[in-house]
Amino acid sequence: MPNVLLTQSCVRSCPYCFAKKHMLESAPEDIMSWENLIYLADLFEASGERRFPLLGGEPMLHPEFINFVIYLLERNFEVTVFTSGILTGKLLFEATTALSNVRPERLTFICNLNDPQMTHSPLAEVECVRRFLGHFGDRITPGFNVYRADFRLDFLFQYIREFGLRRHIRVGIAHPILGRKNRYLSLSDIDLVFERLFFYAPLFERLRIRPGLDCGFPLCRLSDSQLGWLYRYTGGKSDFGCGPVIDIGPDMTVWPCFPLSSFHKRSVFEFNSIREMHDYYRGLHDMIHVEVGGIFEECDNCLFREEQLCAGGCVAHSLQKFQEETPVRMKEMYL
Repeated sequence: MPNVLLTQSCVRSCPYCFAKKHMLESAPEDIMSWENLIYLADLFEASGERRFPLLGGEPMLHPEFINFVIYLLERNFEVTVFTSGILTGKLLFEATTALSNVRPERLTFICNLNDPQMTHSPLAEVECVRRFLGHFGDRITPGFNVYRADFRLDFLFQYIREFGLRRHIRVGIAHPILGRKNRYLSLSDIDLVFERLFFYAPLFERLRIRPGLDCGFPLCRLSDSQLGWLYRYTGGKSDFGCGPVIDIGPDMTVWPCFPLSSFHKRSVFEFNSIREMHDYYRGLHDMIHVEVGGIFEECDNCLFREEQLCAGGCVAHSLQKFQEETPVRMKEMYL
């Protein structure tokens, strides 16, 4: 299902930020209107979508955030909020008062958490996050974006145990943002990332916490033993895909995902359904794979990719290379 941005504003400036390019090119007052939200709710409902993910920036900064959530819940959507958890005391009090009685399966949060030791987060920011985790603990799935190979997960295990968060860690890779400079994981470091992730395997098991890999991880860089552990411990739910996620901005523009936020951006009003949006961007993804199999040279003849067990990594890496070369490929490959 698509992600819906309520606002372009954020309270952090993460060096790897997927949304930074989009937010820099948008006016601060560019926020979701009631008219647009109702249109999207109708479109989701007509398309058979019952989940309604809310993003930003920081979606909880939207002045109508609480009313939006209540409205969507009353229309029987399941709402997922992607947040930093960094809220003022006033906003946290208002959100807790209005939403704490909603059943956890109907309102959940994915909280993107940065390691305080590695990002040098101000103490006040860390305390804000802790207050948020304390109020909404059992609704929260912690998320973590890897943008350097020497990452730590210890603080996430501590948060899960201390605040009763859901026993699942959503692990993502920081990808290049097409047309913009950001800090992202080098392809040469992917082996080190897997090595570091599986260093924590005994702790995952001991604490009964499951890792979940976000899109763009290449299957081929896992050893058979690592893949076996991951399959066994996650019940075979790990996915090595890369496809259109679909993000919808407050101004009703639509794009395939944040790393490709400048790639063939369209208007929601050009499509009659969510399926049409997905099919359009799926077609562009397929065109990219005609030009190049994946992020490694071996991807061109990879059995895993041919059998659709792996997408060959994030296409943002390939598209970034295309922008720097003589434009001899299909015109769809360029900004």
